[in-house]
Amino acid sequence: MDIPAAANTLGTLGAVCWSIQLVPQIIVNYRRHHATGLQHSMMMLWAWAGVPLGVYNIVSDFNVALKVQPQVLTLLSLVTWGQCFYYQRSWGIFKTLSVAVPVGVLMGGVEVGLIFALWSRGEEGGHWSMTLMAVLSALLLALGVLRHYVDIWEHLTVRGISFLFVGIDALGDVFSLVSIIFQSRLDILGMATYGTELVLWLGVFAAGGWYNLLPKLRKRWGLTQDAKELQARRELERGQGQEENATGGTTATGIALHDGPSSTSVFRTASRSIDI
Repeated sequence: MDIPAAANTLGTLGAVCWSIQLVPQIIVNYRRHHATGLQHSMMMLWAWAGVPLGVYNIVSDFNVALKVQPQVLTLLSLVTWGQCFYYQRSWGIFKTLSVAVPVGVLMGGVEVGLIFALWSRGEEGGHWSMTLMAVLSALLLALGVLRHYVDIWEHLTVRGISFLFVGIDALGDVFSLVSIIFQSRLDILGMATYGTELVLWLGVFAAGGWYNLLPKLRKRWGLTQDAKELQARRELERGQGQEENATGGTTATGIALHDGPSSTSVFRTASRSIDI
C-alpha cells in the first residue's frame, strides 16, 4: 500500500509519541526525587536498542520521522538511566554525566559506523545484515520491557513506572506500525519490531489493571457495601425504637428495660432514672 502522505503523517505521530514518551517518567522521577521500581537496566537496554533501530530505519530509507525516532529514544533513555543512578545510588551530577555522556557518544559512533558500512554494501545493506539490525532492536526493546515483568512477578504490583509513559509509548508503536503499512514496500521486520514492544506493553497494562486497579476497586466497592449495611441497620434500629415508643415501652409495674450501648441496663421509673 503506497500512500506516502499517510506514511509520513503516521510516522511523524509515532516519532512525536516516542519523543515525549519518557518525558512524563522523567518528570515523575524529578518530582518525587527517587526512581524506586524503575529498572535502570531497562533504560540502558532501550538506549542501545535505538542504535540498531536507527541503522535499520535509516538504511531502509523510512520516512524522516522514523529515522529521527530512534535517536530521541536513545537520548531520553540515557537521561532516565542517569536519573536512576542519581536518585537511587546517590551519584553526583558530575559522576552521572561523566558516565552517561561517553556512553552516548559511543552509541552514536557505533550507529554512524554501521550505517556507512551497510550503505557501502548496497541493496539496502544486504539482507542478513538488515535482518540482524531488526532482530537486535526488537530483542533489546523486548528485554527492556520484560525486565519490568520480572519486577511485577516479584512484587505482585506494577511499581516505579508511569502509566502515562506506557500509554504514550504504546501509542507510538501503533502509529509507527501503521506507518510502515502505508509505505511503498511492506516491511515485515520493521512491523515485528514495533509490534513486539506493543504486545509487551499491553501485558504491562493488563498487569496494572489486575494488581493495581482491581484491588482499589474491590476496596472501594467493599466500603460502599459496608456503609449501606450500616445505614440499613441504623434505619432498622430507628424503626424498632419508634415502634417501642408508640406502644409505651412500659410494663405493668411502670418499669421498662432498655438496651444500652454496653452490658449496663437502665431502669426507668415514673419519677427518676437509675443507672445500674
